[in-house]
Amino acid sequence: MNVDNAWTPDLPIIRIADLYKSFNGIPVLSGISVEVAKGDVACIIGPSGSGKSTLLRCINALIPIDRGSILFEGTEVNSPTLDKLAIRKKIGMVFQQYNLFPHRTALQNIMMAPVHVLQQDPAEVEARAWKLLKKVRLEEKANSYPGELSGGQQQRVAIARALITDPKLIVADEPTGDLDRNSAADVLTMLQRLNDKLGKTIIMVTHDAHAAGAAKALVHLEKGELIDGTAR
Repeated sequence: MNVDNAWTPDLPIIRIADLYKSFNGIPVLSGISVEVAKGDVACIIGPSGSGKSTLLRCINALIPIDRGSILFEGTEVNSPTLDKLAIRKKIGMVFQQYNLFPHRTALQNIMMAPVHVLQQDPAEVEARAWKLLKKVRLEEKANSYPGELSGGQQQRVAIARALITDPKLIVADEPTGDLDRNSAADVLTMLQRLNDKLGKTIIMVTHDAHAAGAAKALVHLEKGELIDGTAR
């Protein structure tokens, strides 16, 4: 694994340099270079098809890149020797479609990865999961299934699931895209609180003008190219 031993918390937590990605020979990202500071909220904006979600998935090592570099805390995410499981413990993912298991309760959804993938002690994981349910104000829904929850409640469960490994970075792909205005505002407030109170770094793809307006950094993509990457 390629690690920059000189990395310290005062340096960017994410450093993307000259990133290229294509699918079946069609360019999706072309020469993207972006830095995100530790503790920032960065919003990736741009029209549909501009490569926003692809960039997010490259950061989380969900898809490989063609060339360039993505450093997370000094570790090259695109390294063929990368321990993807270890890196994803530090990067929590929140999806637009929630991606909850319909046959598992809210509590079980939050616990699944630490127990079944990371082989952590179920009793210890359950204690952490209850604390997270309290944090997202859903203790009374612990034994409810996704189909019994509203969209906003499902997204709050998804946020708790992303937090269960205490990640350094949260990447969120249109976390309010399928929600009504009130639920969207609630989810955005929750993400902002995670940044303000816990110091979590957040990179979020969004079309929400309020979210973008509150961000400390904007990454504007169009047709796979960086139009602007502005820190505030």
